[in-house]
Amino acid sequence: MDNSSIAMQLCHKVFHQLCSAIVGKEAEIERLLIAVLAGGHILLEDVPGTGKTQLVKSLANTIGGEFRRIQCNPDLLPSDITGFSIFHPAEQRFIFRSGPVHTNVLLADEINRATTKTQSALLEAMEEGYVTVDGEGHKLPEPFILLATQNPIEFEGTYTLPEAQLDRFMLKLRLGYPLPQDEQKMIQHTKRIHPADHLEPLMDIEQLIAIRELVQQVHLDDIVAGYMIKLIGTTRNHPYLMLGASPRASISFAKAVKARAFLNQRNYVIPDDIKLLFSHIIGHRVLLSMEARLQGVNVTQVLEQILATVDVPLFVQR
Repeated sequence: MDNSSIAMQLCHKVFHQLCSAIVGKEAEIERLLIAVLAGGHILLEDVPGTGKTQLVKSLANTIGGEFRRIQCNPDLLPSDITGFSIFHPAEQRFIFRSGPVHTNVLLADEINRATTKTQSALLEAMEEGYVTVDGEGHKLPEPFILLATQNPIEFEGTYTLPEAQLDRFMLKLRLGYPLPQDEQKMIQHTKRIHPADHLEPLMDIEQLIAIRELVQQVHLDDIVAGYMIKLIGTTRNHPYLMLGASPRASISFAKAVKARAFLNQRNYVIPDDIKLLFSHIIGHRVLLSMEARLQGVNVTQVLEQILATVDVPLFVQR
């Protein structure tokens, strides 16, 4: 059995362990793993109490590595995230004290309760993998995964995330309320310790880095890539969208579809990978036009229309 097959089986075990801890969210867990394997950051949006934080903790416990958490609030300062320099009298020099961003898995809980200035402190870390404090750059551990949760912007005490920061999240997921049978299972099997708190690591950071390299070797045919580019191009010319998807979105999209193929034990991308991830990759990156808002059209409807109008390639080389 080659390394790719072994890695695919390992990812399959990770998926099933997460599903055992978070009941009834198989599709959301798959998308979460896709972003992790593709090297992206994830934004989880939903009302409080739907399991966002528990899902992130379960992921961190399963993949190993260092895990830290930030509880965002209006009093949080940028230095509370990135770290700060402090003068050491004995050594007569400034010493850098790293912040919680210097970790492998960072949970920024309720990120949209922090001010926009504090939110912007994460931009450099998300894109470049390092932070600048007092003019000096500090590299973050490899890998660095940001998993941010946010409440809907209609909730009191929330701030809107800037478009530049939203564009750096590979995926935006919504968990939603569980189905009645899943919720009943949850309350009947509630114990003193949540299942997420005693999950065993199934891989280490070195294995995750190696798997990411294998994911990038998944074949993306020119025909399939062309289909993806047509979808993205349509968002830039659609009358109901005033802001289309960026080139950064195209790069994230390509990485994500490769990761989905790998997670489904394929070494090639198919159009279904693109169709199933389109709204989750693109939905938070586009802005509705005033005409769409006046007509009561939402982003999901626009993206579904785009999927329906762009022809799907019928022949794909493997």
